[in-house]
Amino acid sequence: MEDCLNLSQRQTPTSAAVTVPSGLLSTFFPVLLEILEEILLHLPPDQVVCVCRLVCHQWKEVADSESLWRERCRREGYLLRDASKTPRDWRLFYFLCKKRRNLLKNPRGEQELHGWQIVKNGGDEWAVHGLRVPHPDETVQKNFVTSFSMCTKSQFIDLEKEGYNPSFMDHFQPDIRISDWYSPRTDCGSRYQISIELLNQSRKPVQIFAPENVNFEQWSEEKWNQMTHVFQNYGPGVRYIRFTHGGKDTQFWKGWYGIRVTESCVEICPAKDT
Repeated sequence: MEDCLNLSQRQTPTSAAVTVPSGLLSTFFPVLLEILEEILLHLPPDQVVCVCRLVCHQWKEVADSESLWRERCRREGYLLRDASKTPRDWRLFYFLCKKRRNLLKNPRGEQELHGWQIVKNGGDEWAVHGLRVPHPDETVQKNFVTSFSMCTKSQFIDLEKEGYNPSFMDHFQPDIRISDWYSPRTDCGSRYQISIELLNQSRKPVQIFAPENVNFEQWSEEKWNQMTHVFQNYGPGVRYIRFTHGGKDTQFWKGWYGIRVTESCVEICPAKDT
């Protein structure tokens, strides 16, 4: 360690100075850049951005290069959905693919109703219970339950705050994938409803997905059903997403005999699924 610290203080003997011909540098420098790029491709991406690009100008040039992040996308299977829509920033495209996540908070009720805005709270109001029947994903252990009058709740997603800047959304228009799981009780009829709105800067709808209500008769099979939708080619201007769902029982029974919902999801999907 002491030798490393002292190295910067040593004087370079003038008699031993070495001059490398500029022609030789220009011949080998591209090869060196290729080697450096290959090294960076094998390092964690966060380290490339936060550490490696600070080493020197040459390292920064490679760490910021389009070729590095385009190749990283290729190796990790982040393929373009539409070849005509080439990312303006391959590094941003890579990290948005890498960090793909559910933008809804508390989708399973593990934190009671935290993160949700209650729109309608009819009957005996919203509640969080354990599952009556197993969910396809065994890690899901709780659900939101509705009562004998309409119960709806929503979340408002600010895309820029979540890391999806307006330029990226307008130019690339990544798929926006919606998923929601719902289940009736066998002993009581129930109704399920959902509405997802893509909103512009003025919070006016650009596109809306609002399918017909799903009604279950009494003695319907008690199992989990999935509602899915993918927004595509929705045009420029999308800045926010509003997710609203809920329901009720249809027999006006006191308690929580209405529809049950859990594992709701909103994802931005820049790359093609493989």
